[in-house]
Amino acid sequence: MPDVITGEFLGTGRRKAATARVRIKPGTGQIIVNRRAFENYFPVESHRLIVGEPFIATENVEKFDVRVNVKGGGQAGQADAVRLGISRALLEYDAELRPTLKAEGLLHRDARVRERKKPGQPGARKHFQFSKR
Repeated sequence: MPDVITGEFLGTGRRKAATARVRIKPGTGQIIVNRRAFENYFPVESHRLIVGEPFIATENVEKFDVRVNVKGGGQAGQADAVRLGISRALLEYDAELRPTLKAEGLLHRDARVRERKKPGQPGARKHFQFSKR
């Protein structure tokens, strides 16, 4: 069901500390991330490929205009969050894309997050060196 006012399909993606709110609508393939051009926001080619995976898997390259608002985390986490958000928005657009997206693993939220630092230790797993004397 598209947004009543703008006619956009919405999807939310999360990864590590990053959260992406994605809006797609039929268009020419323009992608805007945080009001910046897609190529400027994700200068690393591998991150751009990650973001484009849902469109390649569903054969919808350059058929949608995408607006993304992403915050938190780093470049890799944000790219994965945007990918999940686009996948979910495509499901809103057409539920018949589900088997294709699921087979590619694009609907799975990667739940791995940073482990917290423990008290009395220098880090999450690292311990201070033991000294008998």
